[in-house]
Amino acid sequence: MTEQQIPAIPPDTKDWTWVLERPCPECGFDAASMSVREVPEMVRAHASDWARILTRPDVRDRPSPRVWSPLEYACHVRDVFEIFDERLQLMLREPDPLFANWDQDATARDEEYGSQDPALVSEELVAAADAIADSFAAVTDDQWSRTGRRSNGADFTVESLARYFMHDSIHHLYDVEEDQSGG
Repeated sequence: MTEQQIPAIPPDTKDWTWVLERPCPECGFDAASMSVREVPEMVRAHASDWARILTRPDVRDRPSPRVWSPLEYACHVRDVFEIFDERLQLMLREPDPLFANWDQDATARDEEYGSQDPALVSEELVAAADAIADSFAAVTDDQWSRTGRRSNGADFTVESLARYFMHDSIHHLYDVEEDQSGG
């Protein structure tokens, strides 16, 4: 089946910033309970988990036609690592920047996530994880309160961005592990 024959995934239109206020009932992530100083270690650990997942024989298989495959999720997580590192750097350089829009669904389609090489995605994901882990490790105490904004009006501090960011990787890891277990 070519990329054009694969059904499109319905766009995710949820505003996931609510995870900053309460635990996620699906993956169990609780932003309030984590220390932002743990982010570098957590990101690297999750990159190892993703590298393992990308070796699965079913890495290209969608659990259903309208749910991403583990490979597609891994591509998304790799791109999230890169986008959030860009946003973090912007927040550290500029006062209260407005983030550029990112259409994750268009990126998945345009970059043909399902056709990418899992070994290369693994390398890129680990490199992107190392980069953002290093960036968060370098944040100084006085920088955690710096601010930035999304175009939809969501406001972040470096601290809340770190918490929000961690949910994405954790949640998508849950998605692919849940799909694998038949849940």
